[in-house]
Amino acid sequence: MKRIFLSLLAAVIAISASACTNFLVGKKASKTGATFISYNMDSYGMYGKLVYLPAGKHKPGEMRRIVDGDTHHYLRDIPEAPETYAVLGQINEYQLSIMETTFGGREELWPKNPEGGIDYPSLMAVAMQRCKTAREAIVMMGDLVDNYGYSGEGESFSVADPNEVWIMEMIGKGDEKKGAVWVAVRIPDDCICAHANQSRIRKFDQNDKENVMFSKDVITFAREKGYFSGEDKDFSFSDAYAPQDFSAQRACEARVWSFFNRFVDGMDKYIDFVDGFHLNESEPMPLYVKPKRKLGLEDIIAANQDHYEGTPFEFHNTVFGGVWESAYAPSPYTFTYKGKKYFSERPISTQQSACCFIAEMRGWMPNEVGGVLWFGNDEPNMVAYTPVYCSATAVPKCYDENTANDHTFSWESAFWMQNWVANMVYPRYGQMFPTFKETRDRVQQKYIAEQADIDAKALELLKKNPKKAKQFLTDYTVSSAQYMMDEWKKLGEYLIIKFNDQVTKVEESGQFKLTEDSICVPPVRPCYSDTYREVIVKTTGTSREVPVQE
Repeated sequence: MKRIFLSLLAAVIAISASACTNFLVGKKASKTGATFISYNMDSYGMYGKLVYLPAGKHKPGEMRRIVDGDTHHYLRDIPEAPETYAVLGQINEYQLSIMETTFGGREELWPKNPEGGIDYPSLMAVAMQRCKTAREAIVMMGDLVDNYGYSGEGESFSVADPNEVWIMEMIGKGDEKKGAVWVAVRIPDDCICAHANQSRIRKFDQNDKENVMFSKDVITFAREKGYFSGEDKDFSFSDAYAPQDFSAQRACEARVWSFFNRFVDGMDKYIDFVDGFHLNESEPMPLYVKPKRKLGLEDIIAANQDHYEGTPFEFHNTVFGGVWESAYAPSPYTFTYKGKKYFSERPISTQQSACCFIAEMRGWMPNEVGGVLWFGNDEPNMVAYTPVYCSATAVPKCYDENTANDHTFSWESAFWMQNWVANMVYPRYGQMFPTFKETRDRVQQKYIAEQADIDAKALELLKKNPKKAKQFLTDYTVSSAQYMMDEWKKLGEYLIIKFNDQVTKVEESGQFKLTEDSICVPPVRPCYSDTYREVIVKTTGTSREVPVQE
């Protein structure tokens, strides 16, 4: 039984995810003084879930099984720690949270034979089980790959606790040498950062021991491989290990730009960099920026729901949006036609997200109450993030890995409930999304509005009976998830009635309007949007024009 439990560990924290987005917010850049990091776990076909790992004591000689989180392939065993901490999804009981995006980097540095090393999901899992702070986690992740090797591609990690937020980037050494090269930079408390499948750490202050950490061979290895030949002070991790190309800028850095653009003036000067057509001709974006105002949870939620609205990259009001001006392009995001390759936009919120997280870490509160993982079991635009307190000792059934899977539908699974609703909305986005949004925002605001009261009750209980406080927060976590499930089921039923057969039933005073004989009045038939009418006319010429009869 223990062996089965350990084999699940790699998949618990980071289910296979290769095209993700992370946002990072320092404590002085947030309205409340909390630190935040967020994570859209993107991978087509992935079944999103939330898993709880209890704290444990381990005897000398016990081993920890390492299983690749992407392939589920066994890699190796490593000695277990004497004590491990409880982990719930992407946060542990000490409010330490770790998230990631994969940047790939130079392919010759990817492992040809991953067995014997540690993969990136396991690095995050082990660090959260064994560490209390971001600094401890970064050092441990470096030590783990030094001791056992690294079995992954290039990764950017967001590592945060209630006081500090760091970005760490790592890539292996191929099969020539064991280990990995890496660098970690602390984000200033009054700044925000982001990464989205492209290495973003360029030059770093090698003398700033307080805010920068790196492997001892991060520069010398680049020299050995011929990736860098300048002076040490000019070394850029990103340029050496993950050179930019069109996709890195347009599909990846553009997402970072869209996040920064919400909160920083003057981001237009980086459009030439992120549009991808000016490779090596334009100024790169900074690693982090200071926002013009402090961010709240609602800001981070909204940023994760982004589809480039109001920017030069907005696409759903063009031909790419289709008949119903959808903010979701079919995948893949590139296609070939008559020998030429074309692309559509890759926004922050995208349909392949199996789940999404926002970790809120509040250092002025006890850990039991201060750490909240806001969780959604689909992509950010199609969920209401539900609160999951880091001290909860049980996973809501709707998020549990045993409720369903990627090939078994269940009405008790949040993944399938939320995807059922989302996949009704996607094909008729322009028609249905405003109605969907009303419910999503109402449910989201309920959770946000009641947080202060829940915190207060939990803090009072904590003074008298810590066990009861944890049970209270566990019960609230479970009931919040169930409330979302109930509301989503009602929403799905409502949508199929209101928008059946691509028309819209008329409502009055919150009820479907009926005739005197108690049937629905004739529905509204919207036909095509003006944008798509223009496309049809340009495509068909006069062949579909109704002739005028005299």
